[in-house]
Amino acid sequence: MDAAERERYSRQILFAGIGQAGQEALLRARVAVVGCGALGSFHAESMARAGCGRLVIIDRDYVEPANLHRQLLFDEADAAEGMPKAAAAERRLRRVNSHIEVRGVVADLTASNIADLLADVDLILDGTDNFDARFLINDYAISCGIPWIYGAAVGSYGLSMPVIPGRTACLRCVYPEPPGGAQPTCETAGVIGPIVASVASWQAAAALKILSGHAHEVAARITTMDAWSGQIRQIEMPPAAGDCPACGRREFPYLREIERPAAALCGRNAVQIQERPRRMNLVELQARLEPLGEVRANEFALRFRLAPYEMTVFPDGRAIIKGTSDTAVARGLYAKYIG
Repeated sequence: MDAAERERYSRQILFAGIGQAGQEALLRARVAVVGCGALGSFHAESMARAGCGRLVIIDRDYVEPANLHRQLLFDEADAAEGMPKAAAAERRLRRVNSHIEVRGVVADLTASNIADLLADVDLILDGTDNFDARFLINDYAISCGIPWIYGAAVGSYGLSMPVIPGRTACLRCVYPEPPGGAQPTCETAGVIGPIVASVASWQAAAALKILSGHAHEVAARITTMDAWSGQIRQIEMPPAAGDCPACGRREFPYLREIERPAAALCGRNAVQIQERPRRMNLVELQARLEPLGEVRANEFALRFRLAPYEMTVFPDGRAIIKGTSDTAVARGLYAKYIG
């Protein structure tokens, strides 16, 4: 650590829980933020400002005006451009801290790419919005012995839970299967910024403990909080389950799902399509679609409006089709206009 770094991080170094040795460990740390929405944008900025040496940010979505009241990394220009969140986050964080490595990856995390995208990371922060993605992260983290911090927020309520392989229960010990029935989402129940910041701060604090060499200080507890009522509750995590398919039997079924089906997106009247990875020439696609409707494109994505639908197509062939939650309708639109 040089003199400039000592000055920049001096207030963290003065904090007894981190100190100089902890700061040096942070500068060497490699962190993945999966999902760069409300929680993930807070994670990414806090890790960058804390001096985490290498930060990879993975997100499949793009910035919209409805994100701006709670997703603190983004601004109106990002929404107007339709910037992918991972790309917008990388652009901003390079200005926040030019001395660390920041990589934004515009992609959906899947069983086929998780080993490449999360290779060599020391910790994973969960900013995702669905249990399939979390079970995938859990299987990968347990199989590789990587700690990760689960978090979720909707309405004014949120929770956080650390998963430290070999020490705590894992996500599937607590949730053997995804919750059944209709679940509240940001679209149906709304969400306020303070609960997002509270949950993300709790996750980030656990991450700093682990990365600075104080993993033993992370309590094996599930923390729930309600920013509106002011209630905070902690309960001890259950012991690791011997018959857990992940940390017990070490079967990791989510790592074997090579292809992801079309899926409705949480909190959005939209469906994501990615039936097979393929490179897409967005310039050629723009020329083909312009006679049919409104088209905007940049190097990261192409947006095609054909009322009542809007399609955002990415260079890897993935698409988000807005205006329907019916996967059959979304597949039909993809086949008709993308091929």
